[in-house]
Amino acid sequence: MSGGTVASLPEGLLDDGVWFRVEEAVTAAAVRRAAERLAADLGMPERSIADLSIVAAEAAGNLVKHADQGQILVRAVRTPEQAGVEIIAIDSGPGIDDVSRAIGDGHSTAGTLGIGLGAILRQASRWDLHSLPGRGTVLAVQVWPAEPPAPAWAGGLIRPLPGESVSGDAYAVRQEGDRRQVLVSDGLGHGGLAAAASQEAVRTFLKGPITPPAAAVEALHRALGHTRGAALAVAELDTGAGEVRYAGLGNISGTVLAPDGTRRGMISMPGIAGHQRRQVREYAYPLEPGAVVLMHTDGVQDRWNVSDYPGLITRSPEVIAATMLRDAGTRRDDAGVLVARPS
Repeated sequence: MSGGTVASLPEGLLDDGVWFRVEEAVTAAAVRRAAERLAADLGMPERSIADLSIVAAEAAGNLVKHADQGQILVRAVRTPEQAGVEIIAIDSGPGIDDVSRAIGDGHSTAGTLGIGLGAILRQASRWDLHSLPGRGTVLAVQVWPAEPPAPAWAGGLIRPLPGESVSGDAYAVRQEGDRRQVLVSDGLGHGGLAAAASQEAVRTFLKGPITPPAAAVEALHRALGHTRGAALAVAELDTGAGEVRYAGLGNISGTVLAPDGTRRGMISMPGIAGHQRRQVREYAYPLEPGAVVLMHTDGVQDRWNVSDYPGLITRSPEVIAATMLRDAGTRRDDAGVLVARPS
């Protein structure tokens, strides 16, 4: 994980965010300063920056006081009309027994996030939270300069290999009318060359027309020939047909999570986009109301069960992704998780 200032980072890296391991008060202060600087760089007004400062200070302070293995991600969030800042706080601490009670000021014990949670939520433009006693808490908070946009139908998290400043994993989301597509890419290896391969995949995906997933993967394969190459997969969520169509090359895991907790794996073909491929094949899977699509790189282990997390499947894509990254992400590789809903 990396810390430090964000002023000199390019726009794409601002959107990926900066991770902090929060164990001491000095790191909590660094989180607050990074959030304020990012907001200023994005042109947010002073009122919004003041709200964000409270959110960042309280979220990081709560991790110092109450949490185990606390981590915070600070990143930009954008629409065509405005830019805001998102803070995602993750811990493996005692969790919260009664979330509604913890939200109210005046209730603070070692088993909750305490009085700061109410302050965080009052300043937030949007928030979501999932917590289990003994398992920890994930809190996602956004501060926008104006009316917040509608909740995103897809979102994810990327975390670089410890010691690296950039991640070779990436994801992208695009929509044209009712057509919703997502991409997850894992550049070979790690570091700058892996990141360059995945960023080229993201650029190609976002600039190109929306085509069926297999055709999109073929286009990505052609575009990555000058890079190190990547494992990648594209999924299209079709609400009208009640299905998700999926095509991939290499070791990207795709899963449909049904509301009852059952899992259906989706098939990627062997290969490396840009270098080696067999025939790209596209598969369709049922996508019932309330289901979600979860995709991740091989920096996230596949040994998890959504039924171990009561209520998680109803939370926002960011909170679901952060929970999976916390509990299934490895420290030996870049890690990326994306979650998408059909509506």
